[in-house]
Amino acid sequence: MPTIQVQMFEGRTPEQKRAFVKALTEATCQTLGAAPESVSIILQDISRDNWATGGVLWSEKTKG
Repeated sequence: MPTIQVQMFEGRTPEQKRAFVKALTEATCQTLGAAPESVSIILQDISRDNWATGGVLWSEKTKG
């Protein structure tokens, strides 16, 4: 039973998440030979205040 955890910035719509988990499930089934009902996906929405890269919070990075 594959369990996939995905951490991403918050702000995706339910429609985007629905399409994402469908595509991820299909790719997992095709690649690993798993049945769709055995694939679990856990989505974790993370605010930009709680994610940093290179010592800088994403909430503090300039948008360009």
